[in-house]
Amino acid sequence: MTTQIRIGIVGYGNLGRGVEAAIERSEDMTLVGVYTRRDPSDVATRGSDVAVHRMEALDEASEDIDVLILCGGSKNDLPVQSPALAARFNLVDSFDTHARIPEHFAAVDATARPAGTTALISAGWDPGMFSLNRVFGEALLPDGDTYTFWGRGLSQGHSDAIRRVAGVAGGVQYTLPSEDAVAAVRRGDRPELTTRQKHTRECFVVLAEGADPAVVREAIVTMPDYFADYDTTITFISAEELARDHAAMPHGGFVIRSGVTGDGATQTIEYGLTLGSNPEFTASVLVAYARAVHRMNADGQVGARTVYDVAPGLLSPKSPEQLRAELL
Repeated sequence: MTTQIRIGIVGYGNLGRGVEAAIERSEDMTLVGVYTRRDPSDVATRGSDVAVHRMEALDEASEDIDVLILCGGSKNDLPVQSPALAARFNLVDSFDTHARIPEHFAAVDATARPAGTTALISAGWDPGMFSLNRVFGEALLPDGDTYTFWGRGLSQGHSDAIRRVAGVAGGVQYTLPSEDAVAAVRRGDRPELTTRQKHTRECFVVLAEGADPAVVREAIVTMPDYFADYDTTITFISAEELARDHAAMPHGGFVIRSGVTGDGATQTIEYGLTLGSNPEFTASVLVAYARAVHRMNADGQVGARTVYDVAPGLLSPKSPEQLRAELL
């Protein structure tokens, strides 16, 4: 029987629930428990036999867990949790504030490396799968331009950022690609596009009682790293409308590299995702990279890592022999 990789989940929202579902489909993994800041009795997991603990219980769990999967938000949770927990555990996180990835990497590496742990940051589909395809495109077509488009879809990280704004009782954010920009890229025009020309952002917000809508609107549209560089629309709705019309979490997008080779032959590489559930797909990526982290740590590869540092074969439960015979 294959040795089971013991996984702990930190945080149990939509992403944590998705991780649990992905582990259920992974024959080489077992879920040790969920660790939460909430009262464990208030957390209802998918499986009735899943142990739920307070975060403090991690202090006594280092020998029982092979890899922690961190499911908190990128704005406030992961910048604190990832460096702290990397001092004791191998881990994977989904930190997705692109502009701050270098500093997050450095903070995690500073605690993981001396502890001998392996901590992979910024896994998911972007950053993550899209990051890989940007590298593939540039490496294969050096004379070219890379374009990343997201949506139409609900962004977990941006929605979380909205909900943390003072005066907001609930909310979601959708990213919408510009159809004209996408068409120009697919034609091989290689247009120069600003951030604002490629996407717009659409927010649906439930105000807290007594909140000033003008103040809330200004706080959202000027938020650095999230909304300041985009045309953003804010629509205030009721809690009932939010629950009725915005419960699903679809997303997707594509990475396109358009370039030329030889005597000017036009070449286009496109990688796309159509996701019925953003958190469940992101969770599936985290679980695959948790497998890789376990193997890398056993091989002595310690410190912070990103998807660029992981050989694709380490993601698969199949052996190298199986991969060569079945997929190569």
